[in-house]
Amino acid sequence: MQKHAEKWTKKHILDIASLSREEIEIVLSLATSFKEISERDVKKVPALRGKTIVNLFFENSTRTRTSFELAAKRISADVVNFSSSSSSLTKGETIVDTIKTLEAYHPDIMVIRINSSAALYCLKKFTQASIVNAGDGKHEHPTQALLDMFTVKEIKTTLEGLNVLIVGDILHSRVARSNIFGFQKFGSSVTVCAPPTLLPFNYGQSGAILTSDLDQVLPKADVIIMLRIQKERQGGLFLPTIREYVRDFAMTEERFSKLKKDCLILHPGPINWDVEIVSSLKHKVHPRILQQAENGLAVRMATLYLVGTKQK
Repeated sequence: MQKHAEKWTKKHILDIASLSREEIEIVLSLATSFKEISERDVKKVPALRGKTIVNLFFENSTRTRTSFELAAKRISADVVNFSSSSSSLTKGETIVDTIKTLEAYHPDIMVIRINSSAALYCLKKFTQASIVNAGDGKHEHPTQALLDMFTVKEIKTTLEGLNVLIVGDILHSRVARSNIFGFQKFGSSVTVCAPPTLLPFNYGQSGAILTSDLDQVLPKADVIIMLRIQKERQGGLFLPTIREYVRDFAMTEERFSKLKKDCLILHPGPINWDVEIVSSLKHKVHPRILQQAENGLAVRMATLYLVGTKQK
């Protein structure tokens, strides 16, 4: 662990775009060590003993919030969980004032999920704590991309030269952006596939291949990341009907039969079964998706440890 910490220089993890390939490799290598800890009888190490981590979630979350909380406890940090629904935000306090108030307690790390894109670049000005981005609007979700890459490398042994296909609600997806940046740093090709109304035209500038023809690109894919249809962000304006979406973009039995035998299907969750993936495939794809969740814990232990070592 110390070896990895000595190579790490960043105080914050706000995005994948600014991480180098070497920095991503540090996270993934350290996550391998932390995953082994979770398989022990005593699932705890004193890596961040004496450090305080505040989880600030201004948006709902199950997987990300739970794994960050558990990750902090596994490396012996003290954890404070903040929920906007039961905070002074409901009384009119601003997010900046909330950050300033929490800063008065001298936390070492703040893990923040927020619905405003790129807001963390501003909020970091109001705290001396390290900030780890747990998802900011439609901008990025760096630890999700890191756990996706960790899972792919664990199964396929490499991130080099893969054909990665991301399917679904690309327009509203911070996961898609982070994965595009991440996989491209390893020389993999990334294709994003969605209905035209959910396919941002500027994604072509990132080097990703854009398409609305899923059946054309499926046979070449080594990794497929299916994304959730984010109904809470759409307001019913982007899709004619769910039935049409399923017809053109869902992972069906027929499409599954046309994949490479070793094609890996992932999903950040939560899954809308029979929308993104038909439920008849659950026994085939769900074990790998649960493996993603398990790996998320190890990756978040690694990210907290690395930024925690810069708090001096």
